[in-house]
Amino acid sequence: QVQPVESGGGLVQPGDSLRLSCAASGHTLSSYGVGWFRQAPGKEREFVAGSTWSENKAHYADTVLGRFTISRDNAKNTVYLQMDSLKPEDTAVYYCAATFSIVPVTDTDMYDFWGQGTQVTVSS
Repeated sequence: QVQPVESGGGLVQPGDSLRLSCAASGHTLSSYGVGWFRQAPGKEREFVAGSTWSENKAHYADTVLGRFTISRDNAKNTVYLQMDSLKPEDTAVYYCAATFSIVPVTDTDMYDFWGQGTQVTVSS
């Protein structure tokens, strides 16, 4: 089974950019759909962005559309989340997850393997 591992979180100011990485051990991420989720204190975990494995199609939550970009580097077995124009409301722990689904899915229950998360804080 695949084990996602996130990195790249940190403290940034509003308007800054940050790139998160999701590397994998065990199996290649190119065989899975991959999603990024986030969870802010006191809130439920929510879908941010996803990439299907079959056609590498990207899909996004409305709150990040136009600001965040998900991409894959299969040679490095890594999926990235480029986050631009960050806002304080983007502050959360960001999780990478893998799914067997071949269609775009946003429900946490549809994802089978989860990383431990990386903290992103946007504050002036």
